Amino acid sequence: MAKFKFSHGTIERNATLLLVLSLLVVSIGGIVEIAPLFYLQNTIEKVEGMRPYTPLELAGRDIYIREGCYVCHSQMIRPLRDEVERYGHYSLAAESMYDHPFQWGSKRTGPDIARVGERYSDEWHVQHLIDPRSLVPTSVMPGYGFLANTDLVADNIGAKLTANARAGVPYSKEMIANARRDLQAQAGQGDAKDLIAHYGKKAQARDFDGNPKRLTEMDALVAYLQMLGTLVDFTSYEPRSAAEGR
Repeated sequence: MAKFKFSHGTIERNATLLLVLSLLVVSIGGIVEIAPLFYLQNTIEKVEGMRPYTPLELAGRDIYIREGCYVCHSQMIRPLRDEVERYGHYSLAAESMYDHPFQWGSKRTGPDIARVGERYSDEWHVQHLIDPRSLVPTSVMPGYGFLANTDLVADNIGAKLTANARAGVPYSKEMIANARRDLQAQAGQGDAKDLIAHYGKKAQARDFDGNPKRLTEMDALVAYLQMLGTLVDFTSYEPRSAAEGR
């Protein structure tokens, strides 16, 4: 049986042979990566603590997207030493499982904010949004003071939850029916008992913008920012692969 032996020179000088061998290598690599996915029900590891956004947080997220905050701030900490030391634990896929669309971002003009929740006070966030350079002199971020003077339009919040539910977010009929009430309760304008029952103890309920007489877009955006990165308890988190390997 004849033996075929190709040197690098032979392969590099023969365009057809190089193309065929390249396609062969890519095909094998693709099969190895893709085939296992057909046998998995879900590629996202379930992590304790994750929940859907509350109505107020969801409204704040919509404002975050509307104002283009994702253009300068990413929400994805890569598993690199310098990023983990600066921003905190690397991001998990499960943390974006209820995002439609996800907010990983493509560049950073400002810092990553995947773990910004509860790192600063509500007052800090409000002042930073009104006048960024009063707190960070080198910031190039524009001011968003108008959010504190703009009433939050929440009439369609139930419809927003319904749309997300159709995309796979596990909002129950009760959550959707009580969306407006839960939103007001989280902003400090009602009893938060039902809110906690629907979304758990980590649902922060208070006046976020410093003006309890009004429900503003600032309330919603700060509520969203204060939630980011707070749902998963990384002091007790253990990757599933590590647990299965023991």
